[in-house]
Amino acid sequence: MINLNSTNSIKEKKIRPGRGIGSGKGKTSGRGHKGQKSRRGVAIKSFEGGQMPLYRRLPKRGFNPIKSIGIAKLNIGKIQSFIDNKKIKANEKINIDLLKKLKLINKKYSKIKILGNGNLKDKIDIEVDFVSKSVKDKLGKIGSAVKIKNSK
Repeated sequence: MINLNSTNSIKEKKIRPGRGIGSGKGKTSGRGHKGQKSRRGVAIKSFEGGQMPLYRRLPKRGFNPIKSIGIAKLNIGKIQSFIDNKKIKANEKINIDLLKKLKLINKKYSKIKILGNGNLKDKIDIEVDFVSKSVKDKLGKIGSAVKIKNSK
């Protein structure tokens, strides 16, 4: 049976399962006979017939963003301890390549940020991607040279 609405659009009759054999969806309501899928309120989510489901075939990624940029954070107190332990010379230029070469930071990092925790006694020449305000002040008082790379 076709009903005409006031907007002149055609609305087809709703299928009402379980209303007798004349409806075409009577008795088992199109669900076959017995079994889990014939029952009410059962959904077998992500079941692929015994095959390993897609969500288990894919690797776990957790909360780590895929395209994260590795930024190494280094306090100036730590730089001073490297100088005191003679891992870095105070007169050489400190940059990410030098720190990676001396294995003071991990090779996975592509950028470096200097933070202001600790104190610096020696005058240094440093080239980094990011610098905190407190570090700029501390390095300015000592007279150290800071070059900030123009990176995005």
